[in-house]
Amino acid sequence: MEFVDAATKASILVEALPYIRHFSGKTVVIKYGGHAMKDAALRQSFAESVVLLRYIGVHPVIVHGGGPQIGQMLARLGIESEFRQGLRVTDAATMDVVEMVLVGKVNKEIVNLINLAGGRAVGLSGKDGRLIRAQKLEMAVERADAPPEIIDLGKVGEVVGVEASLLRSLLEGGFIPVVAPVGVDDAGETYNINADAVAAAVAVAMGAKKLILLTDVAGVLDLRGELISSMTRREAVTALGDGTASGGMIPKLKCCLEALEFGVEKAHIVDGRVPNVVLLEMFTQAGVGTEITSD
Repeated sequence: MEFVDAATKASILVEALPYIRHFSGKTVVIKYGGHAMKDAALRQSFAESVVLLRYIGVHPVIVHGGGPQIGQMLARLGIESEFRQGLRVTDAATMDVVEMVLVGKVNKEIVNLINLAGGRAVGLSGKDGRLIRAQKLEMAVERADAPPEIIDLGKVGEVVGVEASLLRSLLEGGFIPVVAPVGVDDAGETYNINADAVAAAVAVAMGAKKLILLTDVAGVLDLRGELISSMTRREAVTALGDGTASGGMIPKLKCCLEALEFGVEKAHIVDGRVPNVVLLEMFTQAGVGTEITSD
């Protein structure tokens, strides 16, 4: 039995070899969030997967979320959360909590996990070296027989630039950057930014080979509820238009499409509830989530 197990492990390594060769020296941007951040065993497997990527020559850049943790802290402080179109309305008091939780707590927990697993992680926010340049997000919602509704989300921003040289310097030094999705504008104002959007912008700026978004579903599902393992960019656009993609999957697909449009080779939406999901998606022929290609 031990021999069979060893042979199976060896065959897995052999299967992974061409993928390891292909991705060695390349940058991969991973958006880390959802259940994978809550479960202790999944947190550990994620940290180990990231360290393994670095040891075999892949350059991982991590962008993380933290919505549930922000919500919990706001509740403890007696600050009510309001959402519009899935985005948290962020006034000045809420922004202070967002920055405190994302930068001061969640980011450092992830850095610590990766370091304990044998990596050399460095935590950053968009303020560090003006890494993420932002502007206030303007949102208008179309209404039937009426002018669009202008929604003021407060200090919610969108990315207008990424200082890729800072991330490249860290990668060249053998470090693993871990980025909190907080940006800053030219006047020094701080903004809360959707982590998927930050990950896509970082992937484009870094010329990443892959963008991988961890979520809490198997991937993109068809109208029968079955996993779509591979989609072209055109098929993804169709899925957005015909109702195949709905709810929280819509902004994720849009982020993937934006990354592909500006040069990222492939984007993946994968189930962060699966242990070692990043390795399974990158180094096995079948993969485990939805792969979106530019072709």
